[in-house]
Order: sequence, then C-alpha cells, then structure tokens
Amino acid sequence: MKKLITALLLILSAFVINAQPSRFSTILYGVAYYHEYMPYDRLDKDIQLMQEAGISVVRLGESTWSLFEPEEGRFEFAWMDRIIDRMHKAGIKVILGTPTYSIPAWLALKHPEVFVERLNGTKGSYGIRQNFDITSPAYLFYAERIIRKLMEHYAGHPAVIGYQVDNETGTYGAANNDFFRGFVDYLKGKYRTTDTLNKLWGLNYWGMTLNGWDEFPTRHSATNPSYKLEWDMYGQKVVADYLTWQAGIVTEYKRPDQFITHCFMPSLTTLDQLAASRKLDMPSLNVYHGSQNNARGEDVMWADDFYRSLKKNNHLITETNAQTTGWDARNQYPPFDGQGRLFVYSHLAGGANMVEYWHWHSIHYGQETYWKGVLGHDLEPNRFYNEVSRVAHELQKIGSKLVNLKIRNRAAILYSRASDFGLSYMPIKEGNAYMDVLRQMHRAAFRQNIGVDFVLTENADFTGYDLLMIPPLYVASDALLKKISDFVKNGGHVIMSVKSGFCDENSVVRHVKAPGPLREACGFFYQEFSSASSLSLKDDPFNTGQTGNSIGTWIEFLMPDTAKPLAFYDDPFFGKFPAVTENRFGKGTLIYEGCLVSNEIQSAIISKKALELGIIKSDNHIAYPVVVRQGTNDQGKTIRYYLNYSGKDVTVPYNYNRGTNLFTDNTLKKGDSISLKPWDVVIIEE
Repeated sequence: MKKLITALLLILSAFVINAQPSRFSTILYGVAYYHEYMPYDRLDKDIQLMQEAGISVVRLGESTWSLFEPEEGRFEFAWMDRIIDRMHKAGIKVILGTPTYSIPAWLALKHPEVFVERLNGTKGSYGIRQNFDITSPAYLFYAERIIRKLMEHYAGHPAVIGYQVDNETGTYGAANNDFFRGFVDYLKGKYRTTDTLNKLWGLNYWGMTLNGWDEFPTRHSATNPSYKLEWDMYGQKVVADYLTWQAGIVTEYKRPDQFITHCFMPSLTTLDQLAASRKLDMPSLNVYHGSQNNARGEDVMWADDFYRSLKKNNHLITETNAQTTGWDARNQYPPFDGQGRLFVYSHLAGGANMVEYWHWHSIHYGQETYWKGVLGHDLEPNRFYNEVSRVAHELQKIGSKLVNLKIRNRAAILYSRASDFGLSYMPIKEGNAYMDVLRQMHRAAFRQNIGVDFVLTENADFTGYDLLMIPPLYVASDALLKKISDFVKNGGHVIMSVKSGFCDENSVVRHVKAPGPLREACGFFYQEFSSASSLSLKDDPFNTGQTGNSIGTWIEFLMPDTAKPLAFYDDPFFGKFPAVTENRFGKGTLIYEGCLVSNEIQSAIISKKALELGIIKSDNHIAYPVVVRQGTNDQGKTIRYYLNYSGKDVTVPYNYNRGTNLFTDNTLKKGDSISLKPWDVVIIEE
C-alpha cells in the first residue's frame, strides 16, 4: 500500500510540469522561504498565510549547509523534512537548492586553504557567503558529498519539482594557486606552446617573452590585454564547468519529471551563461529593479530578454523585489500600489514561467535585515501581501493561458562578452561603455515596442532576424565579422556602434585600416579617432530637439567609400566627417554610429529602421510608457500584454482581431480602446 501511495504521489507531482521538466501546465508564483531564520516556530502560520494568498511554490535550502551538516560527516535532515512535508500537504511545490554557496564553520576551520585569495592581496575569511575558491579540491570534495547526501534523501519526495544548483555563482575574484594552475593548464591545451603566446599576444613588448610554461607569470601585475582577456574568459569557463559538474551529480538522482536550474544574476560578465545552461533544463534569474518613480520597464525586463534567448525557451524568476531592498536602511523605496503586480506580469510577458520573491518574510538580524520580504518584520499581512494575493488568485484563473509563452522576434542584439571585457581594459569613457550602449539599444527598442532577443557571439546565428543591433564589437574574430557581413549581404539590416572590428579575438589591434574586415559592409574606413566633449549634429537630422540632438565621448573620423552620410557634426573641425552613415551592401543595409549618440538619437535610428522593415507599424505604433509584448500560448492563441509603466491613466487603441480581456472576460474588437490605470496591465487573448 505504501509503495502504491508513493507512486500516486509521484504521478500527481508531475502535474505541474507535464512530466517534461521544461514545460509547465500553469504559471508558478511563490517565494523563497527560510523557516530556519524565523524568531520562533511559525511554520503552520506561514503555510496558512501562503495558502490564503494563493502561493503555489517555495524555494528552500540554498544557504543551509551548516544545518544539513552541522559537524563534519554528521547529517541532519529532519528539520527540512518537516518543512517539505508540510508544504506538500498544503499543495505547495518545492524547488530545493544545493547548499554549497555558504560553507559551514567546521569546513572553514579545517581547510582554511579554501578561502579565496584575490588579485588585490585580500583573502576571504569566515563570516560571509561566497568566500571560497570553487576550484579548491577540498571544497569540491565536501561539496560533492553534501549534494549526494541531499539528493539521496530528497530526490523521491513528491513535493520537490526541481533543483537549483548553487546560487548566483562566480569566481568571487579567486586568484588562488589552484585557480592559477588550472588557468595555465587551460592555456597549454589551447595554445600548446608559449611561442604561440609570444606571437599572438605580442609578448615581445616590454621584453615579456616566455621560454616555457614554468615562466608563465601570475595575473597580479599583468598589463597585456590578451592575458587579461584570457584570464577573464577562463574565469567564466570555470564557473560554467562548476555548475555543469553540480548539474551532473543532481542528474544521477533526480526523477525524469524534475528539472534542474541555476539562478543567474543580470551581470553578464560573471560567467559564460551559454555554457552554464547546457546541462540545465532552463535558466533562472535573480533580478531586482527600481520602484516608485524609478520603476522603468526596460529595467524590469531586459534580463528576461537575455536569459530567454539562451536556450530559446522559457525561464524562471527565482528572486525579485518584494517590498524594499538594501544591505542597510538607506534607499528604502517600497513599490507604489500596482507596481508589484505590474512587475510580475512584465516578467511573464518576457517569457517567464515562474515568479518568486526574495523572500517570504523580512529578516530580524544579519546583513539583509532591510532586504524586506512579502511580510514585514511584524510577520503579518500587509499592503504588499494583499497585492501578492490578488496576483496569485488571478494566476489561478488564467495561468494556464500564460504559461510556456512562445515569443518570436524579428530583431536581436548581439552580445560579445569578449568586447565587454576588452573595452574595460582600454576604456573610451568613465564607466562601462559596452554595457551602456547595449542597454541603450535595448531601451530604445523596448520603448518603441520592438521585441528583441539576444544572440551571443559564441554561437552567433542570425537566422530568422531582419534587424541586428551591435554594441561596440571591439574584440571579434574574422569569422564573426564575416558572419555579420554575410548577414547584411543576404538581406539583413544592422545598426552598429563605435569601435567595432577594431581588435581580433585576442584583443590585439588589427594592422589594417579600421573597421578591418567590416570595411566593405560598412562602406567606409577610418585612421583617426578622438575623445570629445558633447557636440550637436548639424541641422538636427533625427528630429530629436535641442536636448536630444547631442553626441559625445568618442568620435571616429569616418571616410566614406560607398556609405551614405546620415548626419554630420556641427563643428568647424569635426564637421568634415560623417557622424552616422548607412551603407547598402548586397541586399541589406548597415548603419554605423561613428560616435556615442544620445538616447534620443539611438531611439530615432532604431525606430526608423524598424518602421522601414515593417517590424512596427506607423498606424498602430504605441510607445512608452505603454509597452505591448506578445507571444503564442499552448493553445496556439496570441497573448498580448499591455503594460503601463506610469502613474497616469492611459488609453491606447486595440487594432487586432477579436480578443478577450483575461481579467474581465470582456470582448474587444478592432477599433476599441484599452484603458489602463496607473501601473496597470491588461492581457488580451486573441
């Protein structure tokens, strides 16, 4: 009888994910829950409040190694058994984390060599999480043991629908001897001999020639950009390998209906997300954003677009804002009424199948005392809890129509982690020029309702896209640049920013006229460049007005071959050079920005090209603060989200086939209007 009951429970547990780890039958909505942080035992009360609110999933256990293994080799699971059993009884699903991102005190005492040693000479110590070298043999030994013990104990539990491997993983700045030796071994495998490095990296400069691997210097005083690039790219590989290793262990134990994920951070240079995702069923995202008057739609959703693009599949939100955030009491800005709800549906419109808050309750001690949860420090229902409850009950009704949203976009942004790193070694401005332009391009598209995916240079495939936006492609191989040229030649359209094509894949400047192999597609060359203060463009060519008609920071002295100038500088010297050009090459076009342009100019350039290509329609063009996102649901119907990122009432036209407002069940036909309250959302099923 017991075996029969267990089998039935396993079947029921597969309901939410249809026995396919990457496909859900409805939207999951929940919280990270840490009963072990509570000032008193209130498990039953918390679960009651969760049930009343409509919470369907909790995330547990990712920072509890010291509780699972309080002493070396002594494992305790009863405390977590009680939590998971009660969640299961309440019908709340569980995502269980491997507890490896915070080591126990006994491990720190026995193996101090696991602590991270950084390039600046500082060393990790006990008292904070993520303070170790993830390549340390001692750390890996104990980490594998706790993962296996955890999986042996919980893999069969019917409440557990998936596993999160580690948490927000990085190298944490490791430059330990173990890490360095691994780096040298990696270089040996890639380059074979130091003679190859001498040639490709230009190590004759300053007499840094190497005669063998035993002479290879540590990273601490390295100035060579090629060395820096390989070091940083290796660090990203190490993190991806580590997560793949953890996922491999979990796979040995998990059921076929359970999934594996990892919670990534929006920072794109922490790890190689593409490689790290190969053994994951789907990526998850911990993303925090502004609130009150600082709530901007692009800040909520840009990372959704990136992580959705990794596997061209849906993703999960494992952490996002509840009430306020912060490692101290400064900058406490709880969301206005409706903003929490708007943020949830924004993530779903970006392709998320789950949204979870960090976290259920506010903590009364420790570093994150003011990173508040759904419940405040009094642990009672409040304004935000009521908004969560509203959303949860809406999703109980319509979640099956929103889940597994398939999003097909005609525009994409190319992301180059090598260029992101490369420009940081040789910056053209204060701050991160690469990410500034990437986010600027995404913002311009987002606010004009141009849906975008991200394409990564590691597997650059432009198939299916009409428009490709390229932030400063400072580091790129000839092969990648040829792909871009071929994309244009075969009918694609590109909008490209400064410094593109300047260096090869080793961050070495090409010894030909810039932009190197892109010259024919760009239709110009240049030999000079200049830093610059703010300038205007002559005659306001993009109709952006006095405040928007500006460029600055960097100017390339473009000399057109076949390119057509679209704008010139309003300056007696720089005015002889075009600021923005467009070149027809083959069947396509390439617009090149020879300077860093204002947000307004970027928006004008992108929206004009999108209108030309029919990606947006002039007779149905809704713009920010209302954002329209769409996709196809499991029933083959079009779902459209109308999202109002403002504190004002807004009315917009509905110009599509007959549809149904999923919140009110009212029918809309073409020509009707949609009214949105402040921070409101309307969802139409066509």
